[in-house]
Parts: sequence; C-alpha cells; structure tokens
Amino acid sequence: MHAHKTYIVTGAASGIGAETARILKEAGATVIGVDRNEAAQVDVFHLADLGDPASVEKLIEALPREVNGLANIAGVPPTAPAETVMRVNLTGLIHLTEGLIPKLADGASIVNLASLAGFDWQSEVAQVKRALSLRLEDDIETFCAQEGLNASEARSYFLSKQALIVWTLQKRWAWRNRNINMNAVSPGPVETPILKDFLETLGERAEEDMKVMDRPGTPQDIAPIVAFALSDDAKWLRGANLTVDGGMSSHILTEKFGL
Repeated sequence: MHAHKTYIVTGAASGIGAETARILKEAGATVIGVDRNEAAQVDVFHLADLGDPASVEKLIEALPREVNGLANIAGVPPTAPAETVMRVNLTGLIHLTEGLIPKLADGASIVNLASLAGFDWQSEVAQVKRALSLRLEDDIETFCAQEGLNASEARSYFLSKQALIVWTLQKRWAWRNRNINMNAVSPGPVETPILKDFLETLGERAEEDMKVMDRPGTPQDIAPIVAFALSDDAKWLRGANLTVDGGMSSHILTEKFGL
C-alpha cells in the first residue's frame, strides 16, 4: 500500500505524528519528518516552526519534489497563546500545504488532523470564514483580539479546528485535475502530550464528556486511519472528515436531537 512511496509527516516527533511515521515506514515508505523537536522514526528530518512564515518558506524550499502524500499532524494545544494556536493549527498548515502542491506527485494525498473540537462548525460559519481569510503573514494577534480569542476559553483551538475542517471541505476538488485528494481526520480525546492541557482548559465540560467514553484514544487508534487516508485505497474520499473518536461525535448528535 505504501511501499516505495514518500510521505511528509508534520508533528513527527511525538504522539500521532510519530506513530503515523512508524506505520508508514513499516509499510515500506520513505518518511520525511517535520517538527520543532527532533523526530527519531523518520528517514529525513527538517526542523521547522509552522507558526513562523520564514521557517515555513525555508521548509517548502528544502522539501523534495514528487512526494506522494502530506500528513498535516503538527499542532499546539488550547493552552498556547491564541495567536500561536491560529498560526500553527491553521494558517501555517494552509501556507505549507499550498506551497507544497507543485512538489506533490500526481495522485498524492493530503490528510489534515482536525479534531472533535471542530465538530460544531456549522454554528460558527461567520467566524470560520473570517479565520479562513487570514494568511500566515497577517497580523493574527490583532485578529485574535478582535474576535475575543484567548487561551483561557480555548476558543482559538476550537476555531482553528473548525476552520480546518471547512477548508478541507472547500478544497475537495481543488487539485482534482492531478488526482490529488484531501481529507481530514478528527480524533476525540487522545492520550498524547497535549491531552492534559486540553482537559485543564475545558474543565468540567471535558470531564462530563469523558464520562461516557470507555477510555481516551491512543495514537495507535488514530495513526492507522491517517495512513489509510494517505493510501490509494482512499482516493474516492474527497473532502471527508473521518471521525475517529470512540463514538463521541455520535453521542453528541444523539443527545442533541433527543435520539
């Protein structure tokens, strides 16, 4: 499925990114890892900060051509400053992806790691549209102030993931002439380095949600779905948001509609 292919995995140093890199390598792929910290289980590593325009441009220039897939997994937790959340989780991801399109091989796949936090994007369409008008080089600090985004309420994190899901929907056919598809994967709570930060930020709300789950997810639950979405077996998926959340989104829907 992945033998003799080359993939770029951002956030490859830990959590879901590291597990995705491991699965792809085990399946015979060459993995190019990108992270702010050294990534061990990759063939080639690039140090980069996706919130820094100069760093992203340098990364785009350094990455090779004819890459078969891009897994956008790097992200920061809701406890990070709102500007950082928006830059890394949304505008930096978009800037990198659009910059790499000319370097992707025909038939490549793009997978964006979204989140259950982006679930109710339909209720925030106006703000999502404003977020998607941003570019990495813009004054995102002022945007966050104008939108009332701050780390204490985690709204920047939710918005970044809602906007990422919407961007994935919008771009479903953007590169169809080259058979490049793009989808999102939305985990629920996952045992990664940012889970503690996430639960602390959401407080009682997160505690109530966790009570209906048998356990949090693990990188081993999520990474195989990312790897599948990168494969040729998933080429008919275009703009899909794959919820890998132990049934949490189904629980939310049934509760919301009294089912």
